[in-house]
Amino acid sequence: MAITLYALEGCPWCEAVREALDAAEVEYGIEWVDPLHSDRDEVKRVSGQRAVPVLVDEERGVTMAESANIETYVERTLA
Repeated sequence: MAITLYALEGCPWCEAVREALDAAEVEYGIEWVDPLHSDRDEVKRVSGQRAVPVLVDEERGVTMAESANIETYVERTLA
């Protein structure tokens, strides 16, 4: 999958990004992360930080955090 979303179950910001991706009909995979920040090694490896959501667009070489930034990216680039 070219688009991967790192998300936490029950996270409202992650859900907002999922809704934006779904509304834009973007195919993506989800990597569910651990609730403990200290256990989010995969997120840190791909983004340099442990917060979610994080979107990775392999096709375009983009990795980004912050739900508002991701939603704007989805609307302007992926929709």
